[in-house]
Amino acid sequence: MVRSLLLVLLIASGAPAADAFERIPPAAAGYSESGLEALRQVLAEAGSESMLLVHEGKVFFEWGDIHERRLVHSIRKPLLHALIGQELGKGCLALERTVGDYGIDERAPGLSAAEKSATLRQLLQSRSGVYHPAAAESEGMAAQRPARGSHAPGEHYYYNNWDFNVAGAIFERCAGLGVHEAFQERIARPLGMRDFRGRIYAWPRDGQDLPGDADGFRSLDPTLSRYRAYHFRLSAHDLALFGQLYLDRGQWRGRQLVPAAWIDQGTRPVSILNADYGLAYGELWNVLVPDEGETRASFYHTGLGVHMLGVYPKHGLVMVHRVDTERAFSFDEGNLLRIIRAMHAARLRTAD
Repeated sequence: MVRSLLLVLLIASGAPAADAFERIPPAAAGYSESGLEALRQVLAEAGSESMLLVHEGKVFFEWGDIHERRLVHSIRKPLLHALIGQELGKGCLALERTVGDYGIDERAPGLSAAEKSATLRQLLQSRSGVYHPAAAESEGMAAQRPARGSHAPGEHYYYNNWDFNVAGAIFERCAGLGVHEAFQERIARPLGMRDFRGRIYAWPRDGQDLPGDADGFRSLDPTLSRYRAYHFRLSAHDLALFGQLYLDRGQWRGRQLVPAAWIDQGTRPVSILNADYGLAYGELWNVLVPDEGETRASFYHTGLGVHMLGVYPKHGLVMVHRVDTERAFSFDEGNLLRIIRAMHAARLRTAD
């Protein structure tokens, strides 16, 4: 009777659903407890907020509050990748259609004919050759942005928020559904995300803080561009569910939520960023160039250089790392590298 009453109260209050992951001991995943203790020390020293390691869909390491929602920053790009993959072949969405075909143009003086010839595929690869100011473009990105007209579409890689924002706009035109709404309906609900509730705002607004209950927001600066950026706030738990979906090539409980071929295509190297370290960019994902004989590359995306979602198919591993970047923080990219090294060092040699 008491349990039934408690269940009713939880449902009535809108309390989050139960955690989606089973727990297993580190050894069952091929990791040492002593190595993971060293990882905990690095996390504490670096100022991390949370971290989650999942092996074949089961958690063997967690640190901090894995249900606290934070801005994912650039990890929004893989989320868009899933939505576009679901929509391809329906309606107007096609990879070889051009920016001009979709009626995309910019504030005066507008896009050139060459810029309008960039394809949706080139937007996803960040090789459009359209070097226009964009919403959510950092100072560093703006400083590195090539001059307009300096490269033809498909010729040059530049990490370009204009490409990503316009890809989101094209998705919305073809799907007839907003990016955030589609994510809630087509990704968050089927995966059983615990913490994402679909509360989306238009922000920033003069003199107003982002509401604390926000799961995301649309940002637009019409003095820069006609196209908005689509931001998400997700927990480590919910990001790990998304990573597991990609580890399993789009399969989820007997359903093919995202086409496997689409995931394979997006996580192959297209642009080599650092040959010495095997770093590349695919389509809305960073990719590690696979070793000889490796059937699937590892892939990842970072946010602000400190958040990370990593998928390592060889080891059946999903990794999520979070920092509270919504207030002042001292964590930097060097700390993230230390954490990645400590994570790999914790793996038992007998597991390889």
